Amino acid sequence: MRICLAAIITAFCLLPACARAETEAPCAPITHLGQSYTVCTFDTDSGIHLWHSGPEGELFGQFDTLASHLAGSGQTLIFAMNGGMYHEDRRPVGLYVEDGKQTAPLVTREGPGNFGMLPNGVFWVDEEGQPRVTESLAYQTLAPQARFATQSGPMLVIDGALHPRFNEDGPSRKRRNGVGVSADGQTVYFAISDVPVNFYSFATLFRDELGTPNALYLDGYVSKLYAPHLGRNETGLDMGPIIGVAAPQKQD
Repeated sequence: MRICLAAIITAFCLLPACARAETEAPCAPITHLGQSYTVCTFDTDSGIHLWHSGPEGELFGQFDTLASHLAGSGQTLIFAMNGGMYHEDRRPVGLYVEDGKQTAPLVTREGPGNFGMLPNGVFWVDEEGQPRVTESLAYQTLAPQARFATQSGPMLVIDGALHPRFNEDGPSRKRRNGVGVSADGQTVYFAISDVPVNFYSFATLFRDELGTPNALYLDGYVSKLYAPHLGRNETGLDMGPIIGVAAPQKQD
């Protein structure tokens, strides 16, 4: 059993497998295979959400824009990252469901780029609020009623095994982000690399460090993190889907 020594002097664990992070401090740095990552840890009942556009169809695109929108309804954005791949016009590449409404279909064919490196998968939240990671063909067979869903690829971990096309010496190294759910279904981990890493190293973070039997790659070059408790509000080109957690604003 790991001992969270850092909890004595900080508000969160340095190792995400220690104890569930408190709402105000869900993200913490860790090192895996000598490479640095930031891992954001949530109970699966934390209210994980997907956002793409506002009520008039205007793209959020940036964390600040989303945070301002949520503040108008009495909510505080406490964590967010880019939530899947998108076309040049910021439409999701694969399946996208927000608040039970599907706006893009599931894509199961092989194709170019990381998304088409089958097997790919879907991160989704069921009607009871339970987050899951499911390989795309299995999701198609299951045909669930999802509250939220975003399709991306490739899968990082599939039933405890790494994606078959990953190579330990793979030369493609980029900043990457992804998501996995614990074997008991009680914890969801969002991870982003703070240095360029290859797929193999990133996948072993989820399998060996975080212990997730299924994990999904969200994106690479455009990966960004919003974690205000760490002073991180990363900007750049507009994003498509954004995944995150919001909480009611505290009353004075």
